[in-house]
Amino acid sequence: MMSMSYSLLSVPLLESSTTTPATWRCGGRRVSPREPYAMRAMTMRVVSTNFDSSELSRLMLNAGGQKFLQRFCGLKRWILDSLNLQKHNKHPQCPKQFRTVHNQERQHLTNHLGTTSTQGDQIPEEAPKVNVGNVPLVVSPPILPQTHSLKFPTRSGGAASLCIAVIGATGELARGKIFPALFALYYSGFLPEDVGIFGYSRKNLTDDELRFIIASTLTCRIDHQQNCGDKMEAFLSRTYYLNGGYNNREGMSKLNARMKEIEGECEANRIFYLSVPQEALLDVASTIADHAQASKGWNRVIIEKPFGFDASSSRQLTKSLLSKFEEKQLYRIDHLLGRNLIENLTVLRFSNMVFEPLWSRTYIRNVQVILSEDFGIKTGRYFEGYGIIRDIVHSHILQTIALLAMEPPISLDGEDIRNEKVKVLRSIRQLSPNDVILGQYKAVYGDKVDVNLDSLTPTFFGAALYIDNARWDGVPFLIKTGVGLIQHRVEIRIQFHHVPGNLYRERIGHNIDQATNELILRDIPDEAILVKINNKLPGLGLQLDASELNLLYKDKYNVEVPDSYEQLLLDVIDGDNHLFMRSDEVAASWNILAPVLQEMDKNHITPELYELGGRGPIGAYYLWAKHGVRWVED
Repeated sequence: MMSMSYSLLSVPLLESSTTTPATWRCGGRRVSPREPYAMRAMTMRVVSTNFDSSELSRLMLNAGGQKFLQRFCGLKRWILDSLNLQKHNKHPQCPKQFRTVHNQERQHLTNHLGTTSTQGDQIPEEAPKVNVGNVPLVVSPPILPQTHSLKFPTRSGGAASLCIAVIGATGELARGKIFPALFALYYSGFLPEDVGIFGYSRKNLTDDELRFIIASTLTCRIDHQQNCGDKMEAFLSRTYYLNGGYNNREGMSKLNARMKEIEGECEANRIFYLSVPQEALLDVASTIADHAQASKGWNRVIIEKPFGFDASSSRQLTKSLLSKFEEKQLYRIDHLLGRNLIENLTVLRFSNMVFEPLWSRTYIRNVQVILSEDFGIKTGRYFEGYGIIRDIVHSHILQTIALLAMEPPISLDGEDIRNEKVKVLRSIRQLSPNDVILGQYKAVYGDKVDVNLDSLTPTFFGAALYIDNARWDGVPFLIKTGVGLIQHRVEIRIQFHHVPGNLYRERIGHNIDQATNELILRDIPDEAILVKINNKLPGLGLQLDASELNLLYKDKYNVEVPDSYEQLLLDVIDGDNHLFMRSDEVAASWNILAPVLQEMDKNHITPELYELGGRGPIGAYYLWAKHGVRWVED
């Protein structure tokens, strides 16, 4: 006989359908139909049966409710699992594979948030029904997946499929940025429900004390605050603390043991966020590699900038890290690269026909990269010896230029994008000290900034870079970045050449630079994409005006922009590394800056002082003029 399989046979077990027997036997145990799970309607999805077609037909047409329930009692274990009644299962079933959210799935997940929870457990009102005795069988359509099933397998018994350890958990960065970003991902459904969050430091704390410390920093999304308290309580209950003491070897062994308790016997993955000072980095990374890596899943390590002090120290750091980890495990994070402006660079270039043909020296006159902050926010201890070059320029500024100037990658895979970025970095001419201006703000004790800076620690950096390749030959890339300036601005300005033989030159006036076409990508103060064009003013006569076509994000998109740490942490979970510097990118960036750093070490360059809250050192204006560029505020 031909056997049949029924994958979507739904059987609501109603109290009224089991009124004849007081109890019935199933698997040697007396079961009452009035037990809690039998007192309400349930939908039982039968994966497969061992009945042949004729036997099942007789059952469906002739059997009563009692016989039907007895026939299906062999599915008791499945029913209990489905109802999550085996909460104390000591051997949880391991999912076949941990699968993270890839970029193409993120929008799919976002579209389901807030809807799957109401639809996933319901049977459509119009679902067809077939009566078998006193039991109505409902043949239901496929049920929409729950939110978490779009990304992560469901694991019974509470075992964690992903563990995230924050090393340096009591520091300012961890409390103010990392833990809030992790909770935001958890709240939005981008972390598995069974995630394990571990804080590791040298302080003598308990789990509850760490939870109390970070609880005040957690907030829910403004645009969806449903179940905020419940989500926060669930997240904190999955957060644990471990005092590593002053012996990282013993501490990491303890962390490994604690993680194994949470993970159970299943395959699990681990992320280690190293929020530690540079002098402690190698010891922490080495002991993690030797004593805390997962043996059944992948391991990823997040390293905070700066990535070394100069080319030599960075080379040694990279060599030590690669002796313990593979390159694909290392994620060198710069939170400024998680901004929407940076992610949008490649989208604008490679998805818009209007821009890509213009993206070369043929049409572009210069590129300006601006990152200025209106007050000093760095601490003296942090800035001492590093300064803005090692903190901002080496990673954020040069990575921005690489993304802006690279050739089209063969795909959006992280390694393909990194391959193109490193080509640009290797093509950038080494910086000559003559093309660089360093500055330092003048601070007094009445100002709310640090005054204990070393005499050669720069807080301002201005430079003109050149990329020696066919696309960008001769185009200056102007950099302006500093703290303690008049305005907080983060933007990229792409200025195009003047129109050859412009018929309207006389109408434009003596300052033709005011009529230059520009593409402006602004992050701060208001995120926007602006295109500066020339047009005729309405009215009689012919008078030209330079106007801006603008896309202002706050007017167009009524959404809350996630913090950059959320974006980058999600990329780490996904294994998307295109916004993280690879070892060869780190080395190429240090090579660009090497001549300037060497002159600084020899005290041959002295930063020019500038007023706190001013426009920066005067020497910067002479540098721009040398390369034929006027800054917008000029």
